[in-house]
Parts: sequence; C-alpha cells; structure tokens
Amino acid sequence: MNKRIGILTSGGDCPGLNAIIRAVVKCACQKGWEVYGIPYGTDGFLKLEQGQCCSEDLKLQEHGYDLPGILHGIDILQFLSGSILGSLSRGNPSDPAIAKMIIQGYQNLQLDALIAVGGDGSLDIIYDLAEQGQWNLVAIPKTIDNDVPFTERSIGFRTAVDTVTSALYDLTFTAASHDRTIVVEVMGRNAGHLALHAGIAGGADIILIPELTPQIDSELITNICLRIAQLRLSGRKFALIVIAEGVKNQAGAKEKYIGDYLAQNINEMSHKLCLSDKPEFYDLDKLETRSTVLGHIQRSGTPSSYDRLLAATFAKKAIDLIAEEKYNQLVVWQSGTVQSQSLDKVIPHIKQCHQLGVCPSPVNKDGFLVQTARSLGIYLGNQESEVRSQKSGVRSQES
Repeated sequence: MNKRIGILTSGGDCPGLNAIIRAVVKCACQKGWEVYGIPYGTDGFLKLEQGQCCSEDLKLQEHGYDLPGILHGIDILQFLSGSILGSLSRGNPSDPAIAKMIIQGYQNLQLDALIAVGGDGSLDIIYDLAEQGQWNLVAIPKTIDNDVPFTERSIGFRTAVDTVTSALYDLTFTAASHDRTIVVEVMGRNAGHLALHAGIAGGADIILIPELTPQIDSELITNICLRIAQLRLSGRKFALIVIAEGVKNQAGAKEKYIGDYLAQNINEMSHKLCLSDKPEFYDLDKLETRSTVLGHIQRSGTPSSYDRLLAATFAKKAIDLIAEEKYNQLVVWQSGTVQSQSLDKVIPHIKQCHQLGVCPSPVNKDGFLVQTARSLGIYLGNQESEVRSQKSGVRSQES
C-alpha cells in the first residue's frame, strides 16, 4: 500500500542530515510512497496550520535537487552539510496551545508516518507530541556528541571527530613552532565522546571530559603543569590539551569559554610553581599557554563516508519499519548492524537523565578507549595511578 510519510530534522545541525533526507526519499520512492519534508522541525506543522505553506510546497522528489545545465542529474545532496529542511528544537508540548496547532498541522498532511531525525532533547519533545497526536513515529539519532542512548553511533559524530582531529593536527605545528601549550575547547556539554575520540586520534597530551573531570580544581591544574614539565624535561617544549565544554570551573559552575579559563589557570599556576624551587618546575616560567575554541565548525564540513553510509542504512531501516508498520521505534547501531529499539524504553531513560542533570549515554569511565588513552600516557585527570606515574617519570628524567 502506498504511504504518505513526513521527515523532519530537529535540534542542532550536524553533517549527514541531508544524506538521511536523500536516502529516505530514494528508499520511499522505490516503493511508490510520497515524502513530505517538514521545514524547521515541528515549526513546519505550525506553518501548515497557520496557512503559511501547503502540502504541495513540502513534497520531496527523488530528483528534486538536480543542478541545471550540463550538470543536470548530478546528485550532490549527500555531500552537503547542514539540513535543507532547517533544524530547530521548538514546539514544546508543555504549551497546550502550541501542541494543539502542531498536531493539527500533522493531521492536515494526512501522514501515515513521520521520521524524526534528532538528538536526545528534540526526540524527547517529539515523542511527547507523537503520543498526544497518536502519530506513527520512527526516530533516527543524530548528534556530534554521540550521547543518544541505546545506539553506539549517531549521525554526524564521525565527521565531527574528523574535523576536530584535523584541527589538532594543524594546531600541533603552531604549538611546536612557538614552544606553546595550546588548549583546544571542543563541544560536549555532558558527554566527552568527541573530545576523547579526537584527542586520541589527534595526539593530545591531556584530555579533560565531564565524565572523568567534572570540574577543574587546583590539584588538577598542578598535575597538568607537572605533565607539561615532564614533557619539557624530555626535550619537547610544546603540549596539546583537549577539553570538552561541559567541564566546569573551580566553583563548579559552567564557564562560557572553559578553554580560556583553563589556559589562564595553567599560566598562573606554572609561574607560581616556578617559585617553589622544585627542580621539576624550573622551566615553567617560560611556559606560554594559549586557547582556541573550535565552535560551530565542528557541526559543519562534508559528511564523512562513514556518516553517509550510516545515513543510508538508518534511512533504509526507518523505511522498513514503516513498511512493516512497526512504529514508535528508534533506529540504532548495535554490534555492527542496524537494529531498532522501542522509544517507550529510550525516552523514559532520556527523561530521567534530564531530570537528574546527567548524560543519557556518557563515556564509559572504565571502557577500552579510556584505558587506551591512559596506556598512551595521555593525562585524563586526577587518577592517583596517573599522578604517581608522572612523578616517577619526572624523577627518572632528573636522574
């Protein structure tokens, strides 16, 4: 039976959203279905209800993005970052008037199902709307933070890791040229997946993430200086530090730019330690620490081949679920394959985590990736074994 399905992207943008849209349309058109692209998340349903657009304006065609002239027929959508549908996180169903208009807009389209592409926050909102409006919902996870629960990978994460890794490569050379320590602040409000993955791949000396270092303190700053001193005694006068934006300051509060805050504290502490007359700190008076914030460039860039493949497989699975009329599902990647998980299990977990102010899918503190970083000599925080190892390293350099 032919179906009318909608697709929307909600929350922060990331590489791979257009690849999902493209793959959904292609898979659906193979079945003879109609696909409607909802602009700016659930705001699109409001626009429909308010008469600012009609269903024909939203209909997507398999070859609807052709270039003119001699390039006619070239399909570039999967290579483009951002979202051609726009991506916002609005329409909180706690406002009954807005929720009613969104639900009515959905009904106006006469959809058989909706594919919602979002992170944990936007999926939480859309799930509530779907329950109120009795929508047939299938969700696809996307986020550069990789913090959607029950899936090992989300769309956009791999490309963001590549972007940060490339930036770390470039910054390494300017750090080395000027004998500087450079602090690189990356995204990750509650989760350190991006900082940890890119930090290891990019050759960072120190990686600070919320799961292992919830906040900065004087002991942490001292141990960072000790690690830098160890590097300088070995003959390497530069260092690279990656910090996730979710790490808090010494008062336990969020800093607008935690990278700047950390760099300033390192500069102050390094000069203070020089006055202690301890031989391991003698060279720190020459230490110059700078910071850089990668910002929204992490959300951009050409989607990696991995994210494009993941987008295609997620889209195919979403269409299969709709064909089977198996709704209220989150498409997930588990154990090397695409599966699905009931949103009735996923969303309550997300809601509970939001209420507690914790990450729905944090870095495993004892996981293999953390163990790998430690084995490589990367400092991850105030772990006693790491501190002892660093002090031992300094003593061996002195001897």
